[in-house]
Amino acid sequence: MIHQLLDVLQQRRIRKLDLLACAVLLGYAMVAFSTQSGVSISGQGLDPVFAGVQQRDTLRVAVDLGFYPFSDLQNDELVGYDIDLARAIGDKMGLRVEFVPTTVEAVYEDLSNGKADIAASALPYAPHQGWRVTFSEFYFNAGQVLVVRKNTSITGQDQLSNLTIGASLGSDADTYARNLAVRDSSIVVRSEYDLPAEVIDDLRSDVLDAVIVDNATALSAIGRYNDLKMAEALTLEPYVIVLPREAFLLRERVNQALEDLRDEGFFESNGYKWFVEAPTPTPRPE
Repeated sequence: MIHQLLDVLQQRRIRKLDLLACAVLLGYAMVAFSTQSGVSISGQGLDPVFAGVQQRDTLRVAVDLGFYPFSDLQNDELVGYDIDLARAIGDKMGLRVEFVPTTVEAVYEDLSNGKADIAASALPYAPHQGWRVTFSEFYFNAGQVLVVRKNTSITGQDQLSNLTIGASLGSDADTYARNLAVRDSSIVVRSEYDLPAEVIDDLRSDVLDAVIVDNATALSAIGRYNDLKMAEALTLEPYVIVLPREAFLLRERVNQALEDLRDEGFFESNGYKWFVEAPTPTPRPE
């Protein structure tokens, strides 16, 4: 009789352990589901932005048009480096992409107010905006670089003494060049140029010994003209994808897409397309 009673108690203990194990497994499954979907089991979003993206099956991308070759409207068609990048990210995530026009002044507000899920528009990393947005990994360096002719021995900024360097007036390149001249008074700075392309032209014509331009201009010039080379990268100005602050799951998916695209060589081909092969933009009607 006692043995039978012990058997019953043992069976009940096993059932309780089984129930406990099932409850733990169910809890893990529910957490995993909420993490993948962006929706918590309590009904509140762990990442409401990602949950909305999943529900719409659409990634809404804010873009500031008119900054060719990154994003522009040509012949009623959205074109540019960032436009192709946004579409590639959408493809990686299995989502449709919808572009939402914005401006540099309004883009952070549009993200905070839920008008867009991400912004891809040549936006530099801006930690002072971190109270309302978050950022992806860097995908492009728009900093200043030193460009010289291939037939020169110049390899860096420490070899510019007694030389003439050029930069477009009022640009970051101009500021950098003038700072170099302050440290070395033998350096002559010419900055009467309105556009970086004009600086490149004078470099190729031997009017200038070296020039400082942004990385996009340098890539375009070096790709188009085989007599130029990049001597040194001078500054870092990383471009990033910007997201609402609460979009931590969406940020993970975007970063994974960027990593996959980098591994596949997308950035090299997209850079060549828009900085070397890109056509001259069509003038807009007045």
